[in-house]
Amino acid sequence: MASSIAHILGDRLTGGIVIVKEGYANGIDLPEQSGIKLIEAGHPIPDERGAHATGQIIQLLKKVSQDDLVICLISGGGSALTPALVDGVTLDDLQALTSLLLASGANIIEINTLRKHLNRIKGGQLARLASPAKLVTLILSDVVGNPLEVIASGPTVPDGTTYHDAYTVLQRYELLNKAPASVITHLKKGLRGEFPDTPKPGDPIFENVQNVIIGSNIQAAEEAISQAGNEGFNTLLLTTYLEGEARQAGRFLAGIIRQVHSNGQPLPRPACIVAGGETTVTLHGGGMGGRNQEVALGAVNDLAGIPDIAMVTLATDGGDGPTDAAGAVITGETLERAQEIGLFPADYLARNDAYNFFDALGDLIKTGPTHTNVNDLTFLFAFT
Repeated sequence: MASSIAHILGDRLTGGIVIVKEGYANGIDLPEQSGIKLIEAGHPIPDERGAHATGQIIQLLKKVSQDDLVICLISGGGSALTPALVDGVTLDDLQALTSLLLASGANIIEINTLRKHLNRIKGGQLARLASPAKLVTLILSDVVGNPLEVIASGPTVPDGTTYHDAYTVLQRYELLNKAPASVITHLKKGLRGEFPDTPKPGDPIFENVQNVIIGSNIQAAEEAISQAGNEGFNTLLLTTYLEGEARQAGRFLAGIIRQVHSNGQPLPRPACIVAGGETTVTLHGGGMGGRNQEVALGAVNDLAGIPDIAMVTLATDGGDGPTDAAGAVITGETLERAQEIGLFPADYLARNDAYNFFDALGDLIKTGPTHTNVNDLTFLFAFT
C-alpha cells in the first residue's frame, strides 16, 4: 500500500512512517526520495520496536497543518504494531495483557475494545492528532463484517466503546485478578472520568476525515469463487462470517463436505465451497499453531475415509498465528497417514499443537508473506 502511494504521489509526498510485521519488509519497493521509513515490529505480541515507531508517527503528526493531506494506510495487524502506551502502563504490562486475551478466547472486537483504552492513537485518537489537517484512511479489512471502529482498533474513526466496556471484557473472561495492576488502575481512572474517553461520534475532529475500505475478505472470497469456476468447479460462497472456536468450526466445515459426498448438497461434485472469516483459539496447552491450522486439525477425524475431498485452510497474509505457515491441507487420507506414524489428532488438539501435527505429515501451507491481510479463507473441495 505504501509503495503504491509513493509511486502515485511522487515528489508531492514529503514523508511517512510504515510499520510492518517482522519479516514482512523484504521486497517492498519504496522510492528513496519518498522519505518513508519502513520499520518492522512484533505481532501479535507488541514490542519495543512498535512502540518506538508509533512514537515517530505521533511526532510526525505534530508537524502537520490545516494545509496538509495525511494519508493513513491500515491493514491487518495494525493494533499490535502500534503500541502507543498510556501513562503508567508499561510495554511488559501490555504484552502480558495481550497474551492473556489471546489465550482466553476473546474475539477481536473485545480485544480491540481494551486496546483502544490503553493506547494514545487507537479509537479515533490518531484523527485527533492529525487535526486540523485533512485525513484520508485507506483500509484493508481483516475483521469480519468490516466494522471500521474495530479494524486496527479504529485509529481514524469515532469510537462507540467506553472504559466501562473495556473493563467488562476483563470481567467476562475472569481476567481482573490476572491482568497487570497498572491496566486495572488505568481503566478504573477512566471509569471515574479522571481523563477523557476516546473521541465519540459527532466530534468535530472527524469533519475532515474520510475512511475507505479498499479490500476485504468478501472480495478475496469472490475472486476465489470466480477462479474456481474457471477451473470447472461448481462453486458456492458459504459465508464470510465464520467465527467461533476454531476446532468446532473445523467440524462444522467437515460436515459440509460430508453432505456433498452423501447426496450432492449443497453442490454436486466437482465442488469448491469457500468460507471466510476469523475463528478463535482458546489455549489449553503449550503447543504451536494458529487458528487456521486448528480448524484443519479439528476436521481430521470427521473427514477420515471420504474419497476425493480436501480442506484447505489459510491466513491470507501467509502467517497463521505465531508460525511460518499460512495454514494446512487435509484429505480423507490424513487420519490414516497420521496414525501410521503414531500421530493422533486428539492428542495434538489437547495441547493446541496443530503446527507439529501437520509439519510431520508435510501438509502445512508455507507461502511466505503475501503483504495483504484480508482475514482467513477455507476451501472445501470434492473432486470427481
